[in-house]
Amino acid sequence: MTLSAASVMALLARLEELSRERPDRVLRLRGQLQLAAGPLEPYELLIFRGFSSSTTHPTDFDPDQPVLPDGAVIETAELLQAPLNPAAEQLLAGPVSPEVFLESGGWA
Repeated sequence: MTLSAASVMALLARLEELSRERPDRVLRLRGQLQLAAGPLEPYELLIFRGFSSSTTHPTDFDPDQPVLPDGAVIETAELLQAPLNPAAEQLLAGPVSPEVFLESGGWA
């Protein structure tokens, strides 16, 4: 899905808001981003308890700064059981479009 930078930020803000209501869930977003003039790079972002954190790229310490740079493309979302256990990850839904999780019912 290709969204403007403002749309990506609005999407992330809504998903973070919904994640506060479900501390037993982690939402993993995957996509691609363009850094400088280089090729597209894959990225992964986790949303948990109202916060986004990149597992593939550094993020700013300032929570008011965007987690994703301009040009980021969100491709898929997966809902996982929290707390995360890398050795025994529990996938509850996905991969699907991130819009599926814009309503609280998608987090069930």
